[in-house]
Amino acid sequence: MNRNIEEALSKVPAITLGFWIIKILATTLGEIGGDAVTMSWLGETTPNAGASGVSGYLIGTGIFAVVFAAAVALQIRARRFNPWMYWTTIVASTTVGTTLADFTTRSLGIGYTGGSTLLLGLLLASLFTWHRTTGTISVDSVRDARSELFYWLTITFSQTLGTALGDWVADTQGLGYVGGIWIFGGLLALVAVLYFTTKISRTALFWAAFVLTRPLGAVIGDFLDKPHAKGGLELSRYTGSIALLVAIALCIALFPQRPATRAH
Repeated sequence: MNRNIEEALSKVPAITLGFWIIKILATTLGEIGGDAVTMSWLGETTPNAGASGVSGYLIGTGIFAVVFAAAVALQIRARRFNPWMYWTTIVASTTVGTTLADFTTRSLGIGYTGGSTLLLGLLLASLFTWHRTTGTISVDSVRDARSELFYWLTITFSQTLGTALGDWVADTQGLGYVGGIWIFGGLLALVAVLYFTTKISRTALFWAAFVLTRPLGAVIGDFLDKPHAKGGLELSRYTGSIALLVAIALCIALFPQRPATRAH
C-alpha cells in the first residue's frame, strides 16, 4: 500500500450500518458471556454473595482483563486495520466491562446508581484527557499507539458504564429489560435522526451512539438469559454466547470492513 495512503488510514473501522450491527451483537455477547463465566461457570448466583461473590466477579474480571490486554497489545502492534483483530478486542472489552461493572456495583456495594455515576465520570475524564492530549477524539485519528491507548481506555469505560447503566434502568428504576430495550433503542434512534437532520458534531454523535449501544446490549443480554421470574427468557448463557459469536463472525465476513479515512 502506498505509504501516504496508509498513513491516512485509521486502525479502526469506518462507521457504517454494519459497524453498528456488529457492535450491538458484541455488547450483547459481552453481557451474556460475562454472566456465563461469573454466574454460571464460577457459580455466582446472587448480587450480594459475600466473599464468594467478590471472588467470582474478580476472577471473571481477571480472566477477561488478561484477554483484553493481550488483544489491545496485538491491536497496537498491528501496522494496519484488521477487522478480526479489532472485533476480537471489542468483544474482550465488553466482557471485561460486564464483569468489572458487576464487581463495582454489586460486590463493592455502591449500587447501580453509584456505579453508573462513577463510571460516567471516568468516561468523561478519559475523553477530556484524550482531547487535551491529541487535540481530537475522532476515530479517524486513531493511527498511533498514543491515540489507540486513549481509544481503548475510553471504550473500556464506556463498556463498563453500559452494564451499570442498563442495570440501573432495568432494576433500580424498575423499567425491566423490555423497558430498557425501548429506552436505549429509542435514544439510539434519536441520535440517528440528529445525524441525518442536524449539523451536530459527528464525533459527539458517534460517542453518544457508541456509549448507548452498550446498555442496549446489556438489557438485551439480560432479557435473553435472566429467569422468567425476573422478566427474562431464561435461555442458556453458553448457547447464547456461541450463537452470538457465530452471528458476529458472519457479519464480519459479510459486511464490508474498511479502515476509517483521516479527515483532511
